[in-house]
Amino acid sequence: MLTVSNLSVQFGKRVLFDEVQVTFTPGNCYGVIGANGAGKSTFLKILAGQVEPTSGRVSLEPGKRMSVLEQNHNAYDGHGVLETVLMGNKPLFAIKTEMDALYADYDDAHADRIGELQVAFEEMHGWNAESDAAALLSNLGIPESLHYNDMADLEAKLKVRVLLAQALFGNPDVLVMDEPTNDLDYDTIQWLENFLAEYENLVIVVSHDRHFLDAVCTHVADIDFGKINLYSGNYTFWYESSQLAARQRAQQNRKAEEKAKELQEFIQRFSANVAKSKQATSRKKMLEKLKVEDIRPSSRRYPAIIFDQEREAGDQILHVEGLEARSEEGEWLFRKGELNLAKGDKVALISRDSRATSAFYEILSGNRPAEAGSCSWGVTTSVSYLPADNASFFQSDQNLVDWLRQWAKTQEEKEEVYLRGFLGKMLFSGEEALKKSTVLSGGEKVRCMLSRMMMLRANVLLLDEPTNHLDLESITAFNNSLKQFKGTIIFTTHDHEFAQTVANRVVELTPVHTIDRYLTFEDYMTDPAIRQLRQKCYGEKA
Repeated sequence: MLTVSNLSVQFGKRVLFDEVQVTFTPGNCYGVIGANGAGKSTFLKILAGQVEPTSGRVSLEPGKRMSVLEQNHNAYDGHGVLETVLMGNKPLFAIKTEMDALYADYDDAHADRIGELQVAFEEMHGWNAESDAAALLSNLGIPESLHYNDMADLEAKLKVRVLLAQALFGNPDVLVMDEPTNDLDYDTIQWLENFLAEYENLVIVVSHDRHFLDAVCTHVADIDFGKINLYSGNYTFWYESSQLAARQRAQQNRKAEEKAKELQEFIQRFSANVAKSKQATSRKKMLEKLKVEDIRPSSRRYPAIIFDQEREAGDQILHVEGLEARSEEGEWLFRKGELNLAKGDKVALISRDSRATSAFYEILSGNRPAEAGSCSWGVTTSVSYLPADNASFFQSDQNLVDWLRQWAKTQEEKEEVYLRGFLGKMLFSGEEALKKSTVLSGGEKVRCMLSRMMMLRANVLLLDEPTNHLDLESITAFNNSLKQFKGTIIFTTHDHEFAQTVANRVVELTPVHTIDRYLTFEDYMTDPAIRQLRQKCYGEKA
């Protein structure tokens, strides 16, 4: 059990947490949510002992071990890969290190101490430690050939996986993770979802991935108004119930019994749809016990993201034939790229290598030449592109009003009142509309780029990792807007829910050829025949 008592955190005049009281119990997974700046990451650092609160304390049950996902990807560059994973269980690793040192400089005087260490090591299942660590690495996509390499030699996305294996190693009593799905591919995220859904100890996680939160969480820990409130159920249940409560609050004249009936029906309907076999029974029981008065509206603000078309495109959208691209090192990113885009298609463009999808977008937008092949747009298409790297759009020292004015098409749209209203809907209200474009956060830049795209009113949208840096509220609003958009979309995202609810077609770029199917994202990823084809394209064994 992990208990937070009278926790307060204040930075200058800003109060982040105010007398927080919360208890996390074993066997549950808590998804910590809150708007950007609410203090999610700070809260996890306090739990881990990395940040001292202004007042209050965190108490872990005696004898229990906490493991924290390391955020500094270069922290273990002086160690080997397998050794880094073993270091996740500090008591075990300390015993192993001492034993190795005594064996290396053996003396009869060390015999008793070595014996004591061996007993403790065996009790902690230390003789299986390396094989367990190797299995974790393999499940997370680190091939056996790299297990004895130095961490410094790994590329960044592989380091993330090793650090994740480190956090999971040794079955910790409390597992604390901040954005564990960052830089993981879909297959690895699915493995992690299944692992955590079966995990019997306490998990506390921050994530912007709604599908991940829905798959693993038994509870939501909502940071709002400087407090932390616990709710039974996953993220979708929390979101839909808070929206329902907000609508009911707006309808003050409705009878109390009518409101209660509607909420109870909602809870029962959601309970009936609970997935994940092992968690289903306990989670359903928790939802059935939930009282209607426990559900409260949130203070969250959602941006107004609405994509309109200036004109509807004709039937000819995009024809791609034989398109190929290499990396700077000369390896193939994708070959034999083929695509005939139909009006209204919403394509999830995927690849094991994110450089491949980014290169594809750059070629389509005319910013990069192809190694071979061609692409041609229909004459009635107008294309708006959101690149993964938007730094080039924020080089000038303009305020946001002047920055957005660059893409205004009419005199009315160039007026400051119109632009301020537009920015206000994207959560840049009041003085925030006069912020310099060079000092924006990553999430603010993406919201500005979305504002630009809305102003352009294109009938084809190209979106390369559009959910990067966005909070859950912005991702949800963005997701809903694309579902409603009547035009054509090609998008790449690591957000499973985003891909599943928007795409009607999946196109995968591989070093061999393009895989193209009119399927939902979920059906594509789980189809056995497609799985075999993907493995063949990437040179993997079935």
